[in-house]
Amino acid sequence: MSLGLTLALDGSTYAGSVALIHDREVIVERQLGNAPKPGRVGREEHFMPMVADCLRDGKVRPSDIARIVCGEGPGSFTSLRVAASIAKGIAAGAGRPLFAVSSLLLIVAGNDLRDGKWLAALPAMRGELFVSTYSVADGSIEAADEPRIMADAELIEEAGRCGAGIAGPVEGSELNPHARGVARVMDQVIAAGECDVDAWEPVYGRLAEAQVKWEAAHGRRLA
Repeated sequence: MSLGLTLALDGSTYAGSVALIHDREVIVERQLGNAPKPGRVGREEHFMPMVADCLRDGKVRPSDIARIVCGEGPGSFTSLRVAASIAKGIAAGAGRPLFAVSSLLLIVAGNDLRDGKWLAALPAMRGELFVSTYSVADGSIEAADEPRIMADAELIEEAGRCGAGIAGPVEGSELNPHARGVARVMDQVIAAGECDVDAWEPVYGRLAEAQVKWEAAHGRRLA
């Protein structure tokens, strides 16, 4: 059974990515440069043109797409919001279902990693990381635990404890999540079910830095 066309996006890091997938084959993909301060170099203006370039190069209109899949995080607050807004806008405008996928999973699925255990990691700021362990075997990828936060300094020790390699945009790896990984885990994504386009939001993993500072300055939680 043909799955048709899937538009996949991920904005969990500043090196956001887009992929156009036919069935389970990537036909067009793009990735942004890993700018250190995306909001100050036009990051919001670059993601949508990247999506448009993918559709143009694939000779595809939004109405041709069967589904949209967006990396749900955890990761960069601003980048996740940009990608999610675009994904929701296209889904609503074209009347297509929206699906979500872990951005930690897209580190493993979006890169050519050998069989074995992998500790996927994404920067969480404040000297911490978002991490989750995955097992890769014969083309399949299975999560071994739930995403969690740990200190940067604990990463190597944790990888050794669980006998896993390290994967992610971290020291010693430098592998970003990539939207092309959706092609590899398409069955998992679809089986998880579609999202409510109006209500869905990314999983940020923690409060935004601006909110943390506001609450610290005012001595109370932001409603």
